[in-house]
Amino acid sequence: MATVQSIPQKKIISCLAIFLLINSITFAQLHNATPTVKTANGILEGTDVSGIKTSKGVPFAAPPVGDLRWREPQPVQNWTGVRKATKFGPRAMQLPVFGDMSFRSAGMSEDCLYLNVWTPAKKGDEHLAVLVYFYGGGFMAGDGSELRYDGESLARRGIVMVTVNYRLGVFGFFSYPELTKESQNHASGNYGLLDQSAALKWVQQNIAAFGGDPKKITIAGESAGSFSVSAQMASPLSKNIIAGAIGESGSLLGLQPTASLADAEKSGTSFASDVKANSLAELRAIPAETLLKSTANTGFGKFPVDVDGYFFPKSPTAIFEAGEEAHVPLLVGWNSEEMNYRMVMGQNSLTKESFTTAVQKMYKDQATGILNVYTVDTDSDVERIATSLASDQFIGFSTWKWSDMQNKTGGKPVYRYLYARPRPEMRAEMGNATANLAGGVTKDTTGKTPKMPLPKGAVHSAEIEYALGNLPTNRVYNWQPEDYKVSAIMETFFANFIKTGNPNGLGVPEWPALNKTETTPVMYINVDTKVEEVNSNSRYRFFDENIRKK
Repeated sequence: MATVQSIPQKKIISCLAIFLLINSITFAQLHNATPTVKTANGILEGTDVSGIKTSKGVPFAAPPVGDLRWREPQPVQNWTGVRKATKFGPRAMQLPVFGDMSFRSAGMSEDCLYLNVWTPAKKGDEHLAVLVYFYGGGFMAGDGSELRYDGESLARRGIVMVTVNYRLGVFGFFSYPELTKESQNHASGNYGLLDQSAALKWVQQNIAAFGGDPKKITIAGESAGSFSVSAQMASPLSKNIIAGAIGESGSLLGLQPTASLADAEKSGTSFASDVKANSLAELRAIPAETLLKSTANTGFGKFPVDVDGYFFPKSPTAIFEAGEEAHVPLLVGWNSEEMNYRMVMGQNSLTKESFTTAVQKMYKDQATGILNVYTVDTDSDVERIATSLASDQFIGFSTWKWSDMQNKTGGKPVYRYLYARPRPEMRAEMGNATANLAGGVTKDTTGKTPKMPLPKGAVHSAEIEYALGNLPTNRVYNWQPEDYKVSAIMETFFANFIKTGNPNGLGVPEWPALNKTETTPVMYINVDTKVEEVNSNSRYRFFDENIRKK
């Protein structure tokens, strides 16, 4: 009988080790757990833990520090070797203004010009559509690392998603005579918008390496991010890069004209005096934290977007009126409760008489016209009409004006929506908390503050998580199946538009583009998403002709 010879234990262990090594190499090759991308500036090493490859904290411009503070973004220095792109870069300098911002960034710094990429591409030549998203926050706060802007969900729909950091507040929009004189473009201010433009150029140059198509770049944003989209469409520096645009609540074509360079310089000179700086050199010598703290009481609008003669050769409104903006498809809209009725009514009772009095106080000699287009027939109408008036005054008009001008002069389809899904109740563990304007919450630690009623409409910023497929990242609210239904529809609209310039496709209601009449089709996005023929243009035209400052 033949005997079975025993295999030495060391040989078994050696073979097992080789087997495991081969399998681990194969697994890494299949799943590319540490994907590398060769960009124009050097090699990046990102991550892939779920089939979506991410590259975080990617520099798209030189750090705007020292003598580069308040300078146009400068080119990135090339690097040798492999640069890790596994963590979000620092967020821009900002005060804690809004309660709804959940950051994943590595602290805060003037050195903030980084972007983040999510891609489903398995190789670098897939020519996928690209979305570049600009965060909101009033040009005072925000970051590309926020959970609500996470790009994984859209990437799973075959889109390369990019979020971009840009300078904010005094660091991003400070204008000053010495800065204008120093600039080769004879301009100052708008550095945050110039950052966005530099990021778009970086994306155009490098996105093919991530599987994206540089000819299919759509830009999007909410609130200040939406203002930014209108700005990039208007600027000759960016308009030829983009293939489509999405605006969620707001544009630069509002009731107040964009500041002139001279007025922006005056505001900057006033600020310099406040911080006891007599020159640009002294201003640049102020530590970033000190400079930031000095803006705590400056108020909104101290550092305005301005018509600098470079980023904007003339006002954004004039550019759109002349048809000199990007001629691309536009998907644009706003929410049903962008601002609460109390901004009109205060603490007054909800009666027709009180509404009339409030409008007369607010609009003075234009009150009769306002009351004619915001018609209240009975007391039961007041809350709804006052909410519409407050919302339009805050941000609805500027968004309408943008859609109206693009429809007239842009040469491509414009799709308008009204988002109306109210958020559900907060999760029980949130306790007695009150929702803030931008979606954050303030918790009552005393137990004495009465609980506010739920909003009846969609408040400012409420649509972001729905549109980008990120409801699970927000643990404040008790999301219901209806919320996920709305999110699936809205994200599908966005994905279709990003890919084709048209939101229509399987599984969503037919969405016609705007026509040239006063009664226009608007997609009403809610649990019962449907097209409605809206005849609200008369109230916006009244604002345009009588309230908007020319």
